[in-house]
Amino acid sequence: MRFRNKVVWITGASSGIGEALAYAFAREGAHLILTARRRERLEAVRDACTGEGKRLLLPFDVTDYDCHPTMVGAAIEHFGQVDILVNNAGVSQRSLVLETDFSVDRRIMEVNYFSVVSLTKTVLRSAYCASKHALHGYFDALRAEVYDSNIHITLICPGFVRTEVSLHALRGDGQEHGRMDETIEKGMPAEVCARHILNALHKRKEEVYIARYEKIALYLKRFAPGLFSKLIRRAKVA
Repeated sequence: MRFRNKVVWITGASSGIGEALAYAFAREGAHLILTARRRERLEAVRDACTGEGKRLLLPFDVTDYDCHPTMVGAAIEHFGQVDILVNNAGVSQRSLVLETDFSVDRRIMEVNYFSVVSLTKTVLRSAYCASKHALHGYFDALRAEVYDSNIHITLICPGFVRTEVSLHALRGDGQEHGRMDETIEKGMPAEVCARHILNALHKRKEEVYIARYEKIALYLKRFAPGLFSKLIRRAKVA
């Protein structure tokens, strides 16, 4: 088993890709640290895990930065180390820019970017400068800085995955979207996405795009940005 006795910390582990990753890593013999806001959902995930690895539940809101040192301390005290940190927790959005309160923009950045940077820095127990182009820039810089310490960074970029992400996406007024988007409902099963993620981690890939037909958009953006912009303008907005 490729991840036997590795200590894997997964945020957003109560559902979706995080839940699927918990099961996948557990089957491969990993010890798990599971984080999300909902303790009861974490307990259900823990109880559904197979394998002989140990499980530690650390339920908290990832944007509660003040508790990051305490949580990391609890993880280190319990397992002695963290081998893999999966910053999976995130929130989506379903509203146009001009219809979105600034508080929603701030909340999305707090969850999707600043909480990731804060927890990563706390786990590393060292300060690193973030690039100004958010996570990709930050982790590209971090990858170079920690290379000699045998720390490997893998950026996981999933496409449409069948999770609850659209249900909990934020509308312009800050309320939850509350609907399952068609693209999400028809998306890749979370367990399939989890399998691809484990393969990428095992191969120590720097960046991997896990998607089906929507991966075409990546190539259009890179090689035909003008066409990509036209298609985005014509796309339906939920």
